[in-house]
Amino acid sequence: MLIAVDFDGTIVEHRYPKIGNPIPFAIETLIQLQKEQHRLILWTVREGRLLDEAVAYCEERGLTFYAVNKSYPEEDPAKAPRKPLADLFIDDRNFGGLPDWGVIYRVISSGESLVAAKELYAAADTDKGVSKKRKGLFRWF
Repeated sequence: MLIAVDFDGTIVEHRYPKIGNPIPFAIETLIQLQKEQHRLILWTVREGRLLDEAVAYCEERGLTFYAVNKSYPEEDPAKAPRKPLADLFIDDRNFGGLPDWGVIYRVISSGESLVAAKELYAAADTDKGVSKKRKGLFRWF
């Protein structure tokens, strides 16, 4: 799949224009998806120096994107639509918020539904004392 991924609030916590703390397992999950032949687009409102900082942040951690704010590497940025062509968008501003990266990986890699993955994830966490805040990520489902 071609997957567009937001930066602030999805890969790192919101601290724009600064780069926030890493969101647990975001980079690792995205690298694993690349190993499974998915192509990743960084899709962010960042531009100029702020965009360069975000790209460098990811590259320093081993994550290199197929394209940045465009659908494919050769696309002319001046002619590129603001929203890239992608099979899937991962963004913290999704309806219902950003699921845990383990759930995101499970849905993409297995093809099962978000609801099914969320239920399995929640059941596995029942005995592990997961915080209410983390379980609250799925309050809309």
